[in-house]
Amino acid sequence: MFADEKALEERLATPSPGLTGDMAKLEGDLLVLGAGGKMGPSLCRLARRALDAAGRTDVAVHAVSRWSDPAAAERLRAAGVRTVAADLMDPDAGLAALPDAGNVVFMVGAKFGSAGAPSHAWAMNAGLPERVARRWADARVAAFSTGNVYPLVSVGTGGSAEPDPVGPVGEYAMSCLGRERLFAHAALTRGTKVALLRLNYAVDLRYGVLADIAQRVHAGAPVDVTTGHVNVVWQGYANEVALRALPYARDGEPFTLNVTGPETAAVRRLAHRFGAEFGTEPVFEGTEAPTALLSDAAACHALFGYPDVPLGTLVGWQADWLRRGLPLSGKPTKFQVRDGRF
Repeated sequence: MFADEKALEERLATPSPGLTGDMAKLEGDLLVLGAGGKMGPSLCRLARRALDAAGRTDVAVHAVSRWSDPAAAERLRAAGVRTVAADLMDPDAGLAALPDAGNVVFMVGAKFGSAGAPSHAWAMNAGLPERVARRWADARVAAFSTGNVYPLVSVGTGGSAEPDPVGPVGEYAMSCLGRERLFAHAALTRGTKVALLRLNYAVDLRYGVLADIAQRVHAGAPVDVTTGHVNVVWQGYANEVALRALPYARDGEPFTLNVTGPETAAVRRLAHRFGAEFGTEPVFEGTEAPTALLSDAAACHALFGYPDVPLGTLVGWQADWLRRGLPLSGKPTKFQVRDGRF
């Protein structure tokens, strides 16, 4: 359990021995693009701490964002991270002015509102990656993608694995596949070393699928179970995987990895578990569809181990967080969406 946001951030920024060992061997500085989003600040702090624990004070961590929240940038600077203010979509700002680095984590993306502004989604999710791949052509790039590049699959399959055919639904998912294809083109034609991370639903307690479900149960609002099964993963694990994937980045065919938890979690069962935590009976609407957006992350777990925070613990943490009225992002995941219109 966590007393407050500071304690949560402390846990998110605590590196595992495996990460510390990998960061000890990092060649060149680390540049995080889109560092001001939901996952970026904790990833930057995690990287800095792992590098310090490995004795790599010679390696800088640069966090690039517009930094519309100056306090967030100041907190990172206090943690030893170098912040850089830049609008990556501003053609006049120029990527050339940003720091050189041997390692890049790409976290930029546009999801919500993409159905109404598809050209913006494509410009950010596909156009920008092409320019980034040219600017840091000699770097190792770990780029966050999404499990949305896969089609909905039968809940009994265990989810899509990396070799399975993609089948994006909607402008957001298609533009994210565009991101992958353009990074792949750089790997094939210019030798840029690329790792693509297909993430399904990171959990941070302030947001995520568990927060979405828990809030509705706590408020007595109906939980839609049409999309009846999900994958979730502790955000700290997802950030560790992004950093630990950098040595696996390769040219030719990019290194591609699903990143999520091992469970196919039933939404109805999760709601009942939250109901037990809150002492209330959940209310449901809809009927479970036979398909859902699910990924098989067995390859990730084989490389980096299982997530260090299991699903049952996440449920308990989330219920406690909500009971005590700790801050929430106010940004639902919209995991229930089945037509790709975000």
